[in-house]
Amino acid sequence: MTNGSELQVLKNEVACLLGRCMVRLQQYERLMKEIVAHHEIHGSLRELQKIAAERIEEASSKTLGTLMARFLGSYLVTEETDRAPGTVKGKQDNDAWLGLHFRMVFPAEDRVQIERSLKELVELRNNLVHHFMEQHDLWTKDGCRNACSELVDACDRIGRHFEQLREWAGRLNDMRHQAAEFVRSDAFRDWLIDGIAPDGSVIWHSSGIVRALRDASKELGIEGWTPVASAGRWIVQRYPEQRPERYRCTSWRQVLHESRLFELRYRNMNGQRAAWYRSRKQ
Repeated sequence: MTNGSELQVLKNEVACLLGRCMVRLQQYERLMKEIVAHHEIHGSLRELQKIAAERIEEASSKTLGTLMARFLGSYLVTEETDRAPGTVKGKQDNDAWLGLHFRMVFPAEDRVQIERSLKELVELRNNLVHHFMEQHDLWTKDGCRNACSELVDACDRIGRHFEQLREWAGRLNDMRHQAAEFVRSDAFRDWLIDGIAPDGSVIWHSSGIVRALRDASKELGIEGWTPVASAGRWIVQRYPEQRPERYRCTSWRQVLHESRLFELRYRNMNGQRAAWYRSRKQ
C-alpha cells in the first residue's frame, strides 16, 4: 500500500469514527430531550395535552448544555432540594388542575460527581463539533492515528454516558407508569373529585361533601341559614356517596366543624335544640 493510499484509509477511519461519535451524541441529546420534556407537567386538565405538546416543542430546540442544566436542576436533584411546583399562566379558580413532577434524588456528593461528569460530556461534544479539525493534523499518518485513538476513547465515553442516561430514563418511565396507574384508580378519583387525599386527609375547600352542603343550603336555606338535619337528608337523597364517614367524620356537624368553611348555630325549634349552618363570609 502506498503512503498516499494508507493516509486515505486513515482519513476514512477518522471520518467513520467521528461520524459514530456524532450519531451517539445525537442519540444522547434525543433521550435527554425526552426526559426534560416529560419529567414534569403542570396545568389545567382541559389544557394538559396542549401543555405537554408545548413542552416537547420547547425541549426540541434546546442545546445539550441547556438541556443538562434543566436536567440537573429539576430531575437529578439532591436530598435537600425543595422545589415548588410550576405555575400555569391563565389559571382560573374553577379549573381542575394537575401537577406531576418526577425526580431522582442523590446524596449531595454523588450529585456533584454526576454534574462534573455531565459537564465533561458537554465539553467533549463541543470539542468534537467545533475544534476537532484544528486540533489534529489529518494530513499525516501519525496525526490521523492520534485522531483515531482519541475518537475511539470519545466513543466509549459517550457510550457509557448514554447507557447511564438510558437507566435514568427507564426509571422515569417506571414512575410515569405508576402515576398513570394511580390516575386510573379510585383513590385518584376520590382525590380529584372529592378532595380526599391518598393518606386520608381532606382538602375541604374542594371536597365533594362541602359542595353538597352548599347545594343543600341553596335549596333549603332560610335567610341564609340551613337546618343541618334537613341538609343531611337532602344530600343523602341526591348525593348518596357524600357521607360523613367517607371524610373520617361521625356526623354532619363534625363535617361542618372540621372544614372550617361554615358557621354553626343552635336554635330552639318546637322545644328542641337544632343545629343550623351557613357558609362563612370570605
